[in-house]
Amino acid sequence: MSDRPLTLMAVHAHPDDEATGTGGVLARYAAEGVRTVLVTCTDGGCGDGPGGVKPGDPGHDPAAVASMRRAELEASCGILKVGHLETLDYADSGMMGWPANDAPGSFWRTPVEEGAARLAELMRHYRPDVVVTYDENGFYGHPDHIQANRITMKALTMTELTPKVYWTTAPRSMMRRFGELMREFGGDWEEPDPAETDAMAEIGLPDEEITTWVDTTAFGAQKFDALAAHASQGENIFFLRMGQERFTELMGVETFVRVRDTTGAAVPENDLFAGLR
Repeated sequence: MSDRPLTLMAVHAHPDDEATGTGGVLARYAAEGVRTVLVTCTDGGCGDGPGGVKPGDPGHDPAAVASMRRAELEASCGILKVGHLETLDYADSGMMGWPANDAPGSFWRTPVEEGAARLAELMRHYRPDVVVTYDENGFYGHPDHIQANRITMKALTMTELTPKVYWTTAPRSMMRRFGELMREFGGDWEEPDPAETDAMAEIGLPDEEITTWVDTTAFGAQKFDALAAHASQGENIFFLRMGQERFTELMGVETFVRVRDTTGAAVPENDLFAGLR
C-alpha cells in the first residue's frame, strides 16, 4: 500500500471559480484528510476593478486587478483549507467575443499543447486520484472555461495517471430553482426572450444524467465565505445576495459527470473517491 495521500485536483479558469462549483468538495475532502490541489489558469485581470470599474473603461488596470484577485484567491483557499494553490497566470481572456480573447498571452490564444504540458507537470508532481474541471462547453461557453477543459483533458492523456475524472455540472431542477431565486432577489429574468430561454435550457444536465451527487451542506458556510472573499467581484456574484442559509439550501449539493473511471464504482455515486477508499 502506498503512503501517498488521496489527492483531489480541481482545475479552474479564474479566481472565484473554485468557490462556486467546487468550494464544497474542496472543503469537505480537506476536512476528511484528502490532499486538495487547486490549479487556477488565469490571472482574472478582466474582472471588475476597485469601485466596480469595468474592463475597457477608463481607470481599469488589468495588472492591478490581477494582483487584487490573487490576494482574494489566497484568502478563499485559506477558508476552504486548500492544501496547495498553483497558478498558471495566463491573461484572462474575458467573455466570448471580447478583444481580450486575442490579446497576446491570453489563455484562449494559448496553444492547448503548451498549457497542457504545464498542467501535466503538476499532475506528475501531485499524482491526483481525482481531477475535476469543466465540460467541453465550459459549462456556459466562457472561453477560459473551455480552454481549461481542453488543457486538462490533454494533460490527462499525457500522464495517464488519474483513475477518476469529472466535469462540473448542475441539475436542470436546480437551474429552475435558480431562476426562481433570481426573480425573488431582483434578477432580470422576469420575462426572458426565447433566445435566453433556449440558452438556459442548455446549461446543466437532466437530473438523471448526473453521475455524482456530493453532499457538502455541512460546508456551506465555508463555501459562502470563500465566495465572499472575492469581494472585488461581489457585484457579479449573485449568490452572495441570498445570504448563507439560502445559499446553502441551493448550493449544498455539488454535482458532477464522471467522464473517466478505472475503479468500477457504481453510479450514481455520492463520493468523488468512491472505489478508491
